[in-house]
Amino acid sequence: MSATLPPICSVSCATVRSSAAAKPPPTPSIWAIAGRLSRTQYWAFAALGLILPFAVWALLSASGWIDPVFMPGPGSVFARLGTWLMEDDLIADTGISVYRVLAGFALSAAFALPIGLLIGAFRPVEALLEPLTDFIRYMPAVAFIPLVMLWFGIEESAKIAIIFIGTFFQMVLMVAENVRLVPTAQIEAAQTMGATRDEIVRLVLLQSAKPAILDTLRITMGWAWTYLVVAELVASNSGLGYAILKAQRFLKTDTIFGGIILIGVIGLLMDQAFRWLHRRAFPYMHFKR
Repeated sequence: MSATLPPICSVSCATVRSSAAAKPPPTPSIWAIAGRLSRTQYWAFAALGLILPFAVWALLSASGWIDPVFMPGPGSVFARLGTWLMEDDLIADTGISVYRVLAGFALSAAFALPIGLLIGAFRPVEALLEPLTDFIRYMPAVAFIPLVMLWFGIEESAKIAIIFIGTFFQMVLMVAENVRLVPTAQIEAAQTMGATRDEIVRLVLLQSAKPAILDTLRITMGWAWTYLVVAELVASNSGLGYAILKAQRFLKTDTIFGGIILIGVIGLLMDQAFRWLHRRAFPYMHFKR
């Protein structure tokens, strides 16, 4: 007497499932958390972020609300950069500043990388050196100018030393943290396979931390540029920082703005060079972007 009943809404449910399967997946919003941008979208936003402040600056200067002595317009600043290039020593000033930054940064990296690696790898070295490094890194680099002049005089070595002091201690701690973030499982796997202590440091810790260390170098390169003006306080007669400080004494704000913009452009180019190197050296970290 009992009859087999058909499944409830079997036809309608199948229809809903088939229509849902036929719909294409929704396009993720660019404003989603950790969302993705196409290359065109990325560069469009980047251009907007660079152009918008200059547009606001141009509007403010054209409105006449601000005295040009305090904020000259973009036209005046770029005209000053042109005369600085053609009539003054812009190329020489830029070259000597780039040399000072690169020399101080390279010296800092040469010492900070191995010390940071040792601090991150060995707890006794961490206990010995990290508290001292933490203590010194809070001291402003400008406070060392009298000592630097006493120790190195007024030669190029004094300016390089200021940039070294400004970047070395932070770089040591950041590299040590990069090494400490290497997963313990990798170290244990290497130990299981019979790797020696030196092999673990060279082939596991250093290799795994390389991408993060390169990012650390990129960040501290930016800090090196921020210490340029401080470094060129030390009895300098050339360089972009020196030109900015000299222009301040004579209220030449167009030169001040021009020097600041030029330092920003050079720093941005170096930052992009590090990013390019990171993409070339570690392409597997960028394939999702």
